[in-house]
Amino acid sequence: MKIRVLYEDNIKNGHKNYTTIEIPDGDYSVMLDIDYEQRLAEAKPEKKEEVKRCETVQEMFDLMNNKEYNHWRRYHRHLGNPKTPYRKDDEVEIDVMDTFADNSQEIERNHQDEYESVCSWIRTALGKKKDWADMFIAVRIDGMSIREYASSIGVNENNITQKLKRATKKLEQEYKNRQI
Repeated sequence: MKIRVLYEDNIKNGHKNYTTIEIPDGDYSVMLDIDYEQRLAEAKPEKKEEVKRCETVQEMFDLMNNKEYNHWRRYHRHLGNPKTPYRKDDEVEIDVMDTFADNSQEIERNHQDEYESVCSWIRTALGKKKDWADMFIAVRIDGMSIREYASSIGVNENNITQKLKRATKKLEQEYKNRQI
């Protein structure tokens, strides 16, 4: 007997991906007996006569899925569509995206302000070594590789690596002095 099971994790991009379980012919009756005994043990004493034996494995899976769905629904039923926004012009069509706050520009501005403040602190901390500051910002903050930066200014990679070590040490000292 083959059973197709659909797990919630197997739904990708709206396409259902079923897992097929193959059960030997004699084993499914054992599964049905175990399921019946478990449900009988879980039932309250006054409800034990309502528990029925499943005839097919698919019926057993339907019962299990129904129980899981009811549990899931109990906790997620109020998480549906957001409330409709108030409209002055009594529009009939409502765009759901109007109900969500869009703070992406604010996040971008905050990120840019933070980036600029860090860069200005690096430039002031390294003082007269403007080439160290530019190199540190390009390599450590902007993510440019040492090889790319060395080729862009026409210098040996080892020279850049040594300057980066010195700049890092100087910035660590400045940060520690700033903390005190």
